[in-house]
Amino acid sequence: MINESDFRAEVSYRTVMNITDRMLEAGLITGEERGIIDTIMLEKYRPVLGMLLSGKPLI
Repeated sequence: MINESDFRAEVSYRTVMNITDRMLEAGLITGEERGIIDTIMLEKYRPVLGMLLSGKPLI
């Protein structure tokens, strides 16, 4: 069971990273910049699943 605080952190992290991925696809940022953003957002939100799946495609 996930508590509300962990759920909010997960949603916030995933939202930011979804936007970041779209920016990368549009050529607005580089892969290196995406990696930096990912690191910062992992430190900020500390998402449980995000920590496990960071940088890995969900296929």
